[in-house]
Amino acid sequence: MTTSAPVAFGHVPTPHPTPDAQRDALLADPGFGKVFTDHVASATWTVEQGWHDAGVRASEPLSLHPAAAVLHYAQEIFEGLKAYRQPDGSVALFRPALNAARFAHSARRLALPVLPEQAFVDAVAGVVRADAAWVPEPPASLYLRPFTVATEAFLGVRAAEEARFLVTASPAGPLFAGRDAGLTLWISEELSRAAPGGTGDAKCGGNYAAGLAAQALARAHECDQVLFLDAREHRWLEESGTMNVLLVTADGELVTPPLGTILDGVTRRSVLELAAGHGLTAVERPVSVEELRAGCTDGSITEVFATGTAAVISPIVAFRSATGAFAVGAGTPGPRTLDLRAELLDLQFGRVPDPRGWRVPVALA
Repeated sequence: MTTSAPVAFGHVPTPHPTPDAQRDALLADPGFGKVFTDHVASATWTVEQGWHDAGVRASEPLSLHPAAAVLHYAQEIFEGLKAYRQPDGSVALFRPALNAARFAHSARRLALPVLPEQAFVDAVAGVVRADAAWVPEPPASLYLRPFTVATEAFLGVRAAEEARFLVTASPAGPLFAGRDAGLTLWISEELSRAAPGGTGDAKCGGNYAAGLAAQALARAHECDQVLFLDAREHRWLEESGTMNVLLVTADGELVTPPLGTILDGVTRRSVLELAAGHGLTAVERPVSVEELRAGCTDGSITEVFATGTAAVISPIVAFRSATGAFAVGAGTPGPRTLDLRAELLDLQFGRVPDPRGWRVPVALA
């Protein structure tokens, strides 16, 4: 389900932009995922025409037939990335090509049409360009949500022959605002997020819906998020809600579960690549819940943190489960965690040089 024809996202400005004063008031305290900008990028795909009708245009409600495939069979995918205001007033994306490649992978897994990766980046940049005034000052950023949904009105169970791609944008503050002291996770020993051969490494809504019951259980036990274990043995660490999990050991390793049933997080990958500069050796290997508990108890695991586009790097300071609770280190955010977070944010917001070329400027003029 690919197309070789170029997909160009021309810009048709909204006739009703948000007044400056109203926009400034919204940007003063945007929260997370509650405020949205004036424009979206969109494109339609059909079997007959491929991708067409692409453009950046006014944001407005979608019109879907009640029989649209996405509403019945959850045939949809999405991504999450951010645009960051730089010190000179310009705006940059952070490693968007990785999001584009992951979006294509998710499309193949969910039997959706694959948007060319350059078109994905162009669409995201087009929304940022159209709504540049909505990019807030640090520490806030502009969160971007590209997604594809199956729109064909058909109740048979097969891949839809019509779909729509969109990018919406939302100025956003920290995901875990007010939790600088660190997160406490509930270890889910029964409910699982993904299984081998499933959709765990695809970014699709069904994966997140499947985690909501466990998330509610975590909150019932006064925890901030849930730590999922594998579906076969309920023993091996996988993800923390919407985030990847990483551990710092006393002997200088940065350990994280391997890919396969978990998401190939852009922040996860970036942190692993930054590890050596912090005196850490990046290691991807299975980690059991027994190792986690024993390591936190005897001090061989000194820090634990979660990574994600929305969360950036969030310290994890304690765990709870049906079989007991334990702290990580002194129960406070660790120095390696905070140093990695600081370096990553400095890279994203343009406060330090970018020798790896991770920042991608968006031409605003």
